[in-house]
Amino acid sequence: MAALDWIVLAGTLFFIVGYGVWKTRGDSMEDYVRGGQTKWWTIGLSVMATQASAITFLSTPGQAFHDGMGFVQFYFGLPLAMIVICAVFIPIYHKLKVYTAYEMLEKRFDLKTRTLTAILFLIQRGLAAGITIFAPSIILSAVLGWDLRTLNIIIGILVIIYTVLGGTKAVNITQKQQMFVIMVGMFFAFFFIMGSLPTDISFGEALKIAGANNKLEILNFEFDTKNRYTFWSGITGGFFLALAYFGTDQSQVQRYLSGKDIRESQLGLIFNGIFKIPMQFFILLVGVMVFVFYQYNPSPLHFNPAANEAIKTSKFAEDYAILEKGHRELEKEKRMAQNDFVTALKLKDYNAIEQAKINLYRVNQEELGNREAARTLIGAADDNVEVNDKDYVFIHFILNNLPRGLIGLLLAVILSAAMSSTASELNALGTITALDLYKRNKKGDFTQKDDVWATKGFTLLWGVIAIIIACIANLFDNLIQLVNIIGSIFYGNVLGVFILAFFFKFVKGNAVFIAALITQVIVILGWYQDWMSYLWLNAFGCSLVIVLAMLLEMLDRTLGQPPIKT
Repeated sequence: MAALDWIVLAGTLFFIVGYGVWKTRGDSMEDYVRGGQTKWWTIGLSVMATQASAITFLSTPGQAFHDGMGFVQFYFGLPLAMIVICAVFIPIYHKLKVYTAYEMLEKRFDLKTRTLTAILFLIQRGLAAGITIFAPSIILSAVLGWDLRTLNIIIGILVIIYTVLGGTKAVNITQKQQMFVIMVGMFFAFFFIMGSLPTDISFGEALKIAGANNKLEILNFEFDTKNRYTFWSGITGGFFLALAYFGTDQSQVQRYLSGKDIRESQLGLIFNGIFKIPMQFFILLVGVMVFVFYQYNPSPLHFNPAANEAIKTSKFAEDYAILEKGHRELEKEKRMAQNDFVTALKLKDYNAIEQAKINLYRVNQEELGNREAARTLIGAADDNVEVNDKDYVFIHFILNNLPRGLIGLLLAVILSAAMSSTASELNALGTITALDLYKRNKKGDFTQKDDVWATKGFTLLWGVIAIIIACIANLFDNLIQLVNIIGSIFYGNVLGVFILAFFFKFVKGNAVFIAALITQVIVILGWYQDWMSYLWLNAFGCSLVIVLAMLLEMLDRTLGQPPIKT
């Protein structure tokens, strides 16, 4: 990295931190926990920034590079979830004037149900907070040679500073700046890619090249619960995940509870519902364009530099060198096939187009087989090296192809996204711990100042825990999937509890509490035994807790016994 990149990177990050601290001086509970009187566009951007972590901008382009645009189906259920939350959740939260989502459950059921759901949130969101720090750290560490633990600590401390000092208001304000940096950086990357393609390749022709390699297959209508990304898994599993995440996860609820009234909160979520899918589509499209870019430019056989270093110092080095030689030969053949395909497109010769497409697809399949053989060799050489390189594709492209200054901006994009999502999570974790557990279960009178200081203290504590989790975490198959898997294990159960609270008035707290405990055990077992794709766990957990709670309540009434003691 050049000096200009360091200046852009450091300047961007320190401006965000300093601006957040400067704009959020004050200790009122309304500002610190609810964020004051926030406008709808701030809510909308904050909600989007909370969900769009660094994992989104590292993993999603790599996902598209390898597997195409089908991942966008994951978000198809989100607009429907936004409508339900605006119609049901937001009016109830505002009517009850709650600071946390789980506060409402005590009013409807009892303290132990509120405590249980708060603990489930703390477990899954605490793990996710560590991962959102760890994700950019491990990749930047591998690519730049920076120390992993140092990166974890730097990112964690930067987030802790303005989150502890400014609370929800600081998170909301800084996320506007972060979203601006993120989108500017991604647009610069996209236009740079288009400008780096051969001069005779238009955007339309680039799309046709991607389409010839099955990268533009967006819709899959197969009904297969084992398939992670289909239209049906997105519209059902994705709907339940989005409903649970945006409706019951305090890191999101806290964003729109900051609205000055119901309308502002609803407009903020509608904004997110309208623009979230286009944003994800664009990020995936950037990944597809990176694929097209590497059709004309040299690419590594494996994008993880740590993996390349490990294999080249192992006993499989010669075998890997043979694969690399084959990879270089395939790249030459691929460029020729691309030229034949584009020439046929310009001539509008249907037969030539189809023949060129077949040849192009064959070459890319051979390259895919070569990459798979490389991953197998790397795994045999070192069990501790990550063989899945999806998360390294985009960062490799950034560091090896973008001009000076733009590299620093794109790294600022990744770190800004990490900071925005982590700040929301720490803010929510501190609030839930202070208000739902500490204050509610500890006897004594609390002033608003006591509440603020308790929330600050627990936010700091969770920040330290998140850094520790980041320092001991291990890379998973794909980071964006890992976060969604963790959420899916817990979200469905918690969502079911909220639906019971809203719509099933005859069900009481004891039945819900026991049903939630049983459901959580079954869902974890189902995930471990791989009963279904993780997206379906949301609908499964939600349905199961509702059915069990109703059965337990009816059984209790049928037997005519006093309520179950717990």
